[in-house]
Amino acid sequence: MQIYKKSGENLIALGNQKFNLEKHLQTLVEKNLDKVFGLKFVTSEFQLNNLRIDTVAFDTEINTFVLIEYKRDRSFSVIDQGFAYLALALNNKADFVLLYNAKFNKNLQKDDIDWSQIRVIFVSETFTTYQQEAIGFQDLPIELWEVSPYEGDILVFNQLRASKKSESIKKIAKSADMNVVSKEVKPYTLGDHIKGDWSKTKELFEELSTRMLELDPSMEIKPVKSYIGFRLGTKNLVNVKAKSTKLTIELLRTQPQDVKDPEGKVSYFTNSFKYYNQHVSLIDVENTDDLEYATRIIKQIYKRLAEN
Repeated sequence: MQIYKKSGENLIALGNQKFNLEKHLQTLVEKNLDKVFGLKFVTSEFQLNNLRIDTVAFDTEINTFVLIEYKRDRSFSVIDQGFAYLALALNNKADFVLLYNAKFNKNLQKDDIDWSQIRVIFVSETFTTYQQEAIGFQDLPIELWEVSPYEGDILVFNQLRASKKSESIKKIAKSADMNVVSKEVKPYTLGDHIKGDWSKTKELFEELSTRMLELDPSMEIKPVKSYIGFRLGTKNLVNVKAKSTKLTIELLRTQPQDVKDPEGKVSYFTNSFKYYNQHVSLIDVENTDDLEYATRIIKQIYKRLAEN
């Protein structure tokens, strides 16, 4: 991807640069984890059972650990190494929880963590085509992120995806690490939230998705265990919980008084801070009129987020 700088009516191509050291990239990411990935930094260079994880982070939205590795060598297997790190965490849950509690002075227990959504992120200036296509399984908890440095201290982070999704990783799981991970880790899909015979709900969700992408084409639909998130950058704008005949939309970082709601359809989620550690309000969508009204509410939240 070529990056340009505007100079009057002209475009000036910015030249690619290189990181001098892998550690330099790691330091930059760790100091800016919230901005880059929406994660909380736990520790660096965590060594356990003869393996060393470059960065241990925590995803507060889905309450799980994220393991980050930085690479310059292009010859490693993202599958083998990724599953080795995941198995390490799943086989040593108490060590990771103890690490988190010591860092943040908390008292979490192993069961407080959603281990089913733990994942690995590999960060590098470049990945091979083979590595990119290797992550094309339907339920693989591994992400590849390319970071490109340009002159003028500009960095571009880009998540790579395989050209197509193939079969489930569980069908080819052969190693001990793969078996451990496949039994416990589950990346979620839309099908986990919207059942095949929920025709009304499916229609409402498809229309909502269309409207959200019209609002911002960079919006990403991210299903997790408890909800379907509509994400902008590193933060969800809203979460959606599907039921047999309706959608419940969670309006994040929002109290009812924050929006213009002439019909009084927005209510406050009283357990907001228990589950999300932020204000959350709710609005139900049961038909197209509700959807039209909810869209107007969501646009207000989007505008506020863009301004901040």
